[in-house]
Amino acid sequence: MTTKDSYLSHIKHDQAHMVDVSHKLATERFAQAQAYVHIPASLGEHLADCSWVSSKGPVFHTAIIAGTMAAKNTANLIPMCHTLSISSVEIGINLVNNRLIKILAGVKTRGQTGVEMEALSAASVAALTIYDMCKSYSSNLVIGDIRLVQKTGGKRDYSWTGARGRAKLANERGQSSSSSE
Repeated sequence: MTTKDSYLSHIKHDQAHMVDVSHKLATERFAQAQAYVHIPASLGEHLADCSWVSSKGPVFHTAIIAGTMAAKNTANLIPMCHTLSISSVEIGINLVNNRLIKILAGVKTRGQTGVEMEALSAASVAALTIYDMCKSYSSNLVIGDIRLVQKTGGKRDYSWTGARGRAKLANERGQSSSSSE
């Protein structure tokens, strides 16, 4: 096994492969991911005045449905993801201020592998849906800061803690905490 292979579980002999999880015990798994959509202040004010309904329909409700569908279909989108029986998907969308929308997506299962990719897919597609539903008003929309916030159940738990999280992650990788991700 090469050094590269030892760090990337989906690479074996320099080829992509699906990890065999048949030897793992099924445990309760949870993952939460976030995404942000930066919007013009005028759009935030306009949508607030319209109860967050655009010409295409209810923005947040539609994004929650799209994010839920994305979590359920992750294995169809990401080649090396396992098909999972998802126990629940919860998506919260909040206006932080009239220029910023925060999306939090949580996914649960009882299985042999985690649901990080499902949570990341849910948050990402919810953000893309907000973009799609608002692009007729403005193209000045930016999706960003998509990341895993937390995961539990499996070999290691993980929790993002902002700047401390960057330092902790850098230390695990043997890097300076000022390096970009």
